[in-house]
Amino acid sequence: MSEWISDDVWEAIVENMPIVSVDLVVECPDGVVLGKRANEPAKGEWFVPGGRVRKGERLERAVHRIAEEELGIGVEIRDSLGAFQHFYETSEIGCEKHYVAHGFHVWTEATNFDTDKQHKALDVFERPPPNLHEYVRMYIDETSWSENSE
Repeated sequence: MSEWISDDVWEAIVENMPIVSVDLVVECPDGVVLGKRANEPAKGEWFVPGGRVRKGERLERAVHRIAEEELGIGVEIRDSLGAFQHFYETSEIGCEKHYVAHGFHVWTEATNFDTDKQHKALDVFERPPPNLHEYVRMYIDETSWSENSE
């Protein structure tokens, strides 16, 4: 489940407390990057890249680490979108999952992205696709990309 926390500890965390994370609205020259989730929560949904914040890690450092780990790119932070609460009925361990996610709008000049184990696919969208997950829509509503919605 985690490369730096044992499975037993991770399960206890998910079962008993919220997880602090960062989510990235990654803007590039051709649009915004979304990943098709490969695992729970939100499996099969187009979602923004994101991940857990590690103890002692500043949010901004987590943004850069996750952009590198999930997409293979460097990013420039444009704006903090604030804190959001995400509640999922499913998780990789079979119980509900609660995130306190900090959204960031970031920019990259990159046009090629590496897919990691979190995503089945990555794509760049000029406009927000229809039927986006409600949590992705909340981030988009905080950016100028929402003005491109149909």
